[in-house]
Amino acid sequence: MLTRSLMMTSALTLVAATPALAQEMNFNRVASFPVALNTPDAEVTSAEIIAASGDGMTLIYSDSPAGVVGFIDITDPANPVAGGAFELPEGEPTAVSALGQTLFVAVNTRESFTNPSGVLHAIDIDSRELVTSCDLGGQPDSTAVAPDGSFITVAIENERDEDLGDGRVPQMPAGYLVIQPLGDGGSMDCAAQIRVDLTGLTEIAPEDPEPEFVDVNANGEIVLTLQENNHLVVISSTGEVLSHFPAGATDLEGVDLTDEGALIFTESQPNRLREPDAVQWIDTDHFVIANEGDMDGGSRGFTVFNRDGTMVYEAGASFEHAIIEVGHYPDARSDAKGVEAEGMEFATFGDVPMMFLLAERASMVGVYDMTDPSAPALMQLLPSGISPEGAIAIPGRNLLATANEFDGREDGAAQAHVMIYEYQEAAAGYPHLTSAGTDELIGWGAISGQVIAEDGTLYAISDSFYGMQPTIFHIDVSETPARIVDAIRVTREGQPAQLLDMEGIALDGEGGFWVASEGRSDRLVPHAIYHIGADGEIEDFITLPNELLAVETRFGFEGITRVDDMLYIAVQRPWRDDPANHAKVLGYNLESEEWSVIHYPLTEPATGWVGLSEIVAHGDYVYFVERDNLVASDAVTKQITRVPLSAMEGMVAVGETPAVLEPEVVVDLLPYLTSTGGYVLDKVEGLAITPDGTMWVSTDNDGVDDHSGETMFFAIPPM
Repeated sequence: MLTRSLMMTSALTLVAATPALAQEMNFNRVASFPVALNTPDAEVTSAEIIAASGDGMTLIYSDSPAGVVGFIDITDPANPVAGGAFELPEGEPTAVSALGQTLFVAVNTRESFTNPSGVLHAIDIDSRELVTSCDLGGQPDSTAVAPDGSFITVAIENERDEDLGDGRVPQMPAGYLVIQPLGDGGSMDCAAQIRVDLTGLTEIAPEDPEPEFVDVNANGEIVLTLQENNHLVVISSTGEVLSHFPAGATDLEGVDLTDEGALIFTESQPNRLREPDAVQWIDTDHFVIANEGDMDGGSRGFTVFNRDGTMVYEAGASFEHAIIEVGHYPDARSDAKGVEAEGMEFATFGDVPMMFLLAERASMVGVYDMTDPSAPALMQLLPSGISPEGAIAIPGRNLLATANEFDGREDGAAQAHVMIYEYQEAAAGYPHLTSAGTDELIGWGAISGQVIAEDGTLYAISDSFYGMQPTIFHIDVSETPARIVDAIRVTREGQPAQLLDMEGIALDGEGGFWVASEGRSDRLVPHAIYHIGADGEIEDFITLPNELLAVETRFGFEGITRVDDMLYIAVQRPWRDDPANHAKVLGYNLESEEWSVIHYPLTEPATGWVGLSEIVAHGDYVYFVERDNLVASDAVTKQITRVPLSAMEGMVAVGETPAVLEPEVVVDLLPYLTSTGGYVLDKVEGLAITPDGTMWVSTDNDGVDDHSGETMFFAIPPM
């Protein structure tokens, strides 16, 4: 079995280089930690809010479903080790903060929405012993420790019941802010606790402020978001309200407000309330808010304010547009909040003040240079786990970590992970593919098949996730990262072609394409081969003969390749007449219009299934992508195999007993799929081979639906 080093691509420079960027310093993910390692008996786990010990050697995250806080030893950040979990006496953790080696855990212990309660625990990180507990009087949301360690503040949200009154405010009892003074080593004197009344400040539901997120600046001043009330408050360390003002609204242009299975960014959203979630001080005069939205808002980005309420910068849709260009736009969940900017962290690395903005629905982290608060500059976009909720920076060790809350194991998706990044003197390792630089904003995702053109460029297709906008993407692989330079919309009589699930593409030798569409009979999608012109118009199609229609299943065509007058089509999994663990490879002669068949022996899976994802003829061989349907540490089979082209001469007419191919494994893809520090992605679906033998491999990101949104698109040098 042969393997080769991954020819990594680096991220597109997103803004003009600052002095820091000129030194080629970038964040790269170095590890991903599955939090189930700390709670192996829990059915569901999550990593939500995250903190770090004072020495920077331990990460601590809240896991609400499991009712614990988990610990990760990052002495070697590239090889994190499970540090166990602290099981809370009662309730669910909502936030964690650390001061030195003391961990503060805010816990929701409420009996009901109308009878909220909570507690703040102080835990010794080294001994894992509970030191002190203070009653909070209500349900806590976020926490923040003052930079000088003199107090910790807690936003008491007393969250609303979203099933009551359409989830609208007001819903009593009202929330408030807690300021808990701290002594030596983070000791708490519960009797000295201050509770700050926040009622009467807002135009929206003044009796129910709904505190959300809190941060403290170097002067000990607290900034607090009142999300549902679309309001911001600045408070002194003694509990005095210094200023307060509405977060306001913004006008959005170039957004997609409709979940229609297409990426169309032509709509607008005027006067969109910001409704901020996270907030971070940039300096003692400026802070930045993440505009998640909750009821009527969410402007899909961030806004910078002066402490007096003056707005100094509005991102509008720019953050979202950058995410669209790298294929992370969550069309299935985007109509209200788009990429959903929610969590945030701020820290200075070297001499560059940086804001890290988490896009929950897009599963991305935006890294911004905040040197000039009136002109933030996007430095990088980092891939995260599914639904990043919290982040912690450790500048002293050049580290960043994100907590990603989604656990999709029940549906075969990835479990919750903590991702670890290092600020390195190196090129950025992500994204691998972008559409930046085109005249129009091109959204993309769900890449399912590809082919090399005669000029060395590459064509790739999207699958049925974007069924209302089937597209062939033209990709320049000579750039780093590879760049989508054109989007060819597939049409039928001039209209977007429907009832397609494009899974394989081949050149027709005359400027057009042969495309294999995977059928789905229960949805009236036929198994078919389409002849598509260079302009994207469907010119002709080939359907299956009755002998094959009688035995087909929904797991159909997954790749197509052409050798002279022969089209070879890979079928993903066994059909009803196939032996166990054998998939058909079909042949269609364009001249004689005859079908033929041969069997591919699939690797027998221990769990799940194994199938074919691609077929490519190159030189004297036919290559296949063979993969299981497993993800992360469960993945076993992700490989490229081949058979001699001469073996295809053994194909027989449909209805006869097929011969069986004898594939050899040429590339184990598992090392490549972990080369960016993430977990193994499920769907390796694209393979294209250049004349010199370079293999371009891509993964399908499922349209960012219960998926991290990552698309790996990389080259394996000639063998």
